[in-house]
Amino acid sequence: MTTDRILWVDDEIELLKPHIIFLESKGYAVDVSASGSEALEMIEGQTYDIIFLDENMPGLSGIETLERIKARQAHIPVVMITKSEEEQIMEDAIGSKIADYLIKPVNPNQILLALKKNLENKKLVRQKTTSAYQQEFRQIGMNLSMDMDFKEWVDIYRKLVFWELELDRSRDESMSEVLRMQKEEANQVFSRYVQEEYRGWLSGGSEHPVQSHTLMREKVFPHLGERPLFLLVIDNLRYDQWKALQPLIEEDFRVIQDEIYYSILPTTTQFARNALFAGLLPAEIQKKYPQYWVNEDEEGGKNQFESELLGENLRRYGLKDRYTYHKILNLTAGRKLVENLSNLMQSDFNVIVYNFVDMLSHARTEMEVIRELAGDESAYRSLTLSWYEHSPLRDIFQFLASRDVDLIITSDHGSVKVKDPVKVVGDKQTTTNLRYKSGRSLSYKEKEVAEPGRPEELFLPRLNVSSRYIFARATDFFAYPNNYNHYVNYYRNTFQHGGISLEEVLVPLIFLKPRMK
Repeated sequence: MTTDRILWVDDEIELLKPHIIFLESKGYAVDVSASGSEALEMIEGQTYDIIFLDENMPGLSGIETLERIKARQAHIPVVMITKSEEEQIMEDAIGSKIADYLIKPVNPNQILLALKKNLENKKLVRQKTTSAYQQEFRQIGMNLSMDMDFKEWVDIYRKLVFWELELDRSRDESMSEVLRMQKEEANQVFSRYVQEEYRGWLSGGSEHPVQSHTLMREKVFPHLGERPLFLLVIDNLRYDQWKALQPLIEEDFRVIQDEIYYSILPTTTQFARNALFAGLLPAEIQKKYPQYWVNEDEEGGKNQFESELLGENLRRYGLKDRYTYHKILNLTAGRKLVENLSNLMQSDFNVIVYNFVDMLSHARTEMEVIRELAGDESAYRSLTLSWYEHSPLRDIFQFLASRDVDLIITSDHGSVKVKDPVKVVGDKQTTTNLRYKSGRSLSYKEKEVAEPGRPEELFLPRLNVSSRYIFARATDFFAYPNNYNHYVNYYRNTFQHGGISLEEVLVPLIFLKPRMK
């Protein structure tokens, strides 16, 4: 039986006695008031879960009372009850943030429905969401025990992200924990799947997904046409972050296709994004364009030739379209690009690399404040959403929405929240990334890492004759034995990339068109 407390404000409150008795029979506690001024006094001395407010009262009108209630206790839902259906009254009430409104005469069932909508809605949604996920849980579990192909893994990941967001909204922590455990199991199985299939995908000997190095040819270049095409590469954007951003972006654009492609290994910017723009795998870039490839043991930025690699890619496929390339590393650069957008409309193909999400991921590792703000997956998504709402990127979207353009959003890789350390020993030339290691003197337990093949089989540069690449699986991260406990505590529960997980490998690929005015 509910203990919710209702305040009903009406100058003819005596006529509503049958309604009051009905609500009390349903277990609600109901206080009454015959005027707006009396109601304002009552909310100072008593906590109410909801207020029913008559619009037409002598003295303080319903609208005036509503404004004062909201000024004092904005969180209380107010249901306006009115005899009039005049548009102006409704606009005034809605503008003052009423929770609902009813037209007199009202019957008990209307009142009960309004209460359920406003007081029990979250509970009902939580119950329905929990029940639906419990059914899906069994099906996902069965799928994880079967041999799935790369398309079926995309479907599984979509489902896991969908339920992650749904359970976020319902705030059912117990079911969210069940989902986290199922996602961890899925990541373990997925990591083994990629380890077994990866070499076959690269060699072309088996059916393979769209990957970083084939993305432009198979998915982007075919969209070059009569209208300007914009490709927005948001570095380190995960699929769940895209789904969190989607409602805001859909205010300006229609989503035509929502796809997912596979990042190459290692899932880092140096390898995945260079492959994306070049249309080649890393070892192929090193061989064909040595002037544009910087090895990990060499000084200099590892992604400083993306524009040149893109240009070479366009020329190889006979695409002579004019293109522009812009890399946004900070707020100032973002604002400058917004000011220059009108000039880009003269080009057929415009590429924008937006690095903020990557900076957010790294900042979370280094900065205690960001650690607090992005303490879990839900908070990480929320922080991304908050940033977007106040960023130049939203201004870019709004400008493009007013033009006749095609827009593609994607990323080069995602990131995963790591928690389980795996010990690796290497020499001074071993790479420092937490999710993959490359070097010649690596020592580790084979069962704890993924090693899909020799560097040449993975089309990765070999720095010396004994170099090898190993990858962390699921939520693992590599740690050195030296100062082990400090190192593990510092990096555990941070977002990293470079290894094999659903979050890193499966990358959003979204096709949009403006909502033309």
